[in-house]
Amino acid sequence: MSIFDHKRLTNETFKLDIERMRRGWYSDKYFENIGRMLTALAAEGFTYSGKYHNLPPGISPQEIAVGNIEVEMQWFTRRVGKTIVVGVDKALAMLRHCTGYWDGENFVDTSGRLEVWAVHDGTIVESDGNPLHVEPVIRVRGRYRDFALLETPTLGILTRASRVATNVYETLVAAHGKPVLFFPARFDLHEVQAADGYAYNIAVQRFNRDYVHELGPFVSTDAQGDWWGGAGGGTVAHAAIASFLGDTAEAMMQFSRILPARIPRIALVDFNNDSVRDSLRVLEAMFMKYKELKDAGEEAEATKYILYGVRLDTSGSVRDVSVAPLGDPALDLGVNPRLVFNVRQALDSAWESWSLPEVWKEAARSYCRNVKIVVSGGFNPEKIRKFEKLGVPADIYAVGSWLFNNNGSTVTDFTADVVRVKVHGEWIDMAKVGRKPLDNPNLERVW
Repeated sequence: MSIFDHKRLTNETFKLDIERMRRGWYSDKYFENIGRMLTALAAEGFTYSGKYHNLPPGISPQEIAVGNIEVEMQWFTRRVGKTIVVGVDKALAMLRHCTGYWDGENFVDTSGRLEVWAVHDGTIVESDGNPLHVEPVIRVRGRYRDFALLETPTLGILTRASRVATNVYETLVAAHGKPVLFFPARFDLHEVQAADGYAYNIAVQRFNRDYVHELGPFVSTDAQGDWWGGAGGGTVAHAAIASFLGDTAEAMMQFSRILPARIPRIALVDFNNDSVRDSLRVLEAMFMKYKELKDAGEEAEATKYILYGVRLDTSGSVRDVSVAPLGDPALDLGVNPRLVFNVRQALDSAWESWSLPEVWKEAARSYCRNVKIVVSGGFNPEKIRKFEKLGVPADIYAVGSWLFNNNGSTVTDFTADVVRVKVHGEWIDMAKVGRKPLDNPNLERVW
């Protein structure tokens, strides 16, 4: 599965579309064209007959069967800085099940003839942007025409999953170990959710290892947990509050009554653009029900009314009524530091205005101060770093579309190059200008 257990996921997890992948359905057409050409040359018994080869002195160009040429190919990313590598196991599954050639309607599997080395998912590679200084994550030796079609899909999974994982990792670093909820499912096709959720989980594990934390993963759909046994979680959406006629407190009371206690009660409090008021209404309603059930000895039922947190999700074009205007959108609009401070102060002191018996006052104080604040809406590492620098009392960050960011420093595009060919039984360097065979101490023999 990863560097954390040194097991590799198989196609039982990925469920590849093997038939169509073998036929090049998912491959750039020029790879299919190359494969057809090499296959035809092999059938003709063609040998190299050109004049301008790059073989070193002393190596004869004669009788080299180009159609059956064996190559060494390496896969790598040039993302500057650290990259959390994810997608290796799925790329290996593609090589395992789709390497070979068609003999009429029969596919001849030649994957057993490959020599394959790979790192584990969760490995870190580093680059300064120069392709001569990269660290390969997969190396394959074998007959090129047997796996040429797989360059496109293997690069695709490595690029996508590693980008998501690295973006998540950088967000976790910015949050200084506070939980980061994975909320980007709605911003892309549902077919990518399993790979994205797996990448997120690998990033969380890598962060925990590097920074000695014990953060747990939090994904929003079951599909995002498919490859690693996770499950989606969540509470109340704006649509639910609308269904309760805009009454956030009533929506949360019914949510708490009906759904099992294992689901954290997190109230979404920006529906009416008065996050302080709605936070206090939810808080008081839930605490009073909690107290009532505790007093009645209904301990299990009472736990359903523990308010885990409130989520601030104010639109970036709106100023919450609790935030006095200063004329600077960065300070006024959306989920901003002043709004979070206002809500925290209101939550912490809410119990003081409640009419409670003396015996319940300390419990009420603790109940209020244990309520966490979740912030969402436009968060990225830069905004999170600002919040952390200012000491904003946000406990959890929910991050969405930025985790898919593929611009500037977040571009994680992988590429693959042939860097050696086998000539007369000897491996000869044969890379295009600007490339060369490279090593990575984390590569291990797979098969």
